[in-house]
Amino acid sequence: MPDPWMSRALKADIGDHAPCDPGFPARAIAHITADRTATAEGPLDLVPFTALKSFFTGSGKGRAPHILWDPFTGAFAQFFPATSRSKALFDAAGGVRTNRTGTVVIQIEALFFPHCRVNGKVFARLVDTPCEGWDDLNAWINSWGVPDVWPMGRPTSLSSNRCPTDMWRSQGGWYAHAQVPENDHVDPGSWPVFVSPPPGPTPVTPRFEPFPGASFFRPGRTSPVIARMHTRLVAEDCDRYTAGTGIDVWGPGDVRSYTAWQRKLGFEGSAADGVPGRFSWDRLGVPKA
Repeated sequence: MPDPWMSRALKADIGDHAPCDPGFPARAIAHITADRTATAEGPLDLVPFTALKSFFTGSGKGRAPHILWDPFTGAFAQFFPATSRSKALFDAAGGVRTNRTGTVVIQIEALFFPHCRVNGKVFARLVDTPCEGWDDLNAWINSWGVPDVWPMGRPTSLSSNRCPTDMWRSQGGWYAHAQVPENDHVDPGSWPVFVSPPPGPTPVTPRFEPFPGASFFRPGRTSPVIARMHTRLVAEDCDRYTAGTGIDVWGPGDVRSYTAWQRKLGFEGSAADGVPGRFSWDRLGVPKA
């Protein structure tokens, strides 16, 4: 059985699990958070990932999807297991049970609104973003039997195109929020193309350092692994080092820089303590020698 929790996602289980309807085909629903209204003439800064994660675990529990995805950093938070319905769709009483119609109905909210500004650059469409992490998200949803098809067509604009009830009940695959019966939203406006396996021989899988355990990272520890970690933190714009020497020795600069990496992934408070854990280490991808 596939993993109900996406391995790359921060698990933020809000409880209130409920089954889907197994008599219908597997599907995924594409949303954008659309949490600000901006224009080409008046772009606005993207809302922080941590703010939306806090919303969906707090006052927004009643509207939470399965997955919150940051297409700029590849960060994910997951609020429901794949085996449960989530609550990001309007569901009319006595209607088609929009949040449940399928063996799974996996809902994804991409952290995005048109004309959002990130690091000084403005993005009009979701597909204009780096779409970091989409390959992993696409693969995980595939593992639940959701086919890489858009029965109503891949979304290309912010417009309504409601799916007929018989098609909704009979055809699995990907649907835009704008295509779901009973709903009046027009998002997501665009969505990245499905990730196809590369033709020919299977590519060589990159080799990364396995997590050495938190106890490995003690003051004065000298290791080439720490040096390669240092290089990756700098590459991820988490450079909080004050000296360029001794990069293979674990010290205060490593703690500050690793804290910056944890915060970039969405960790807060004591969870961003500068000591590597398995999740953040695996996401960093420290190469083997």
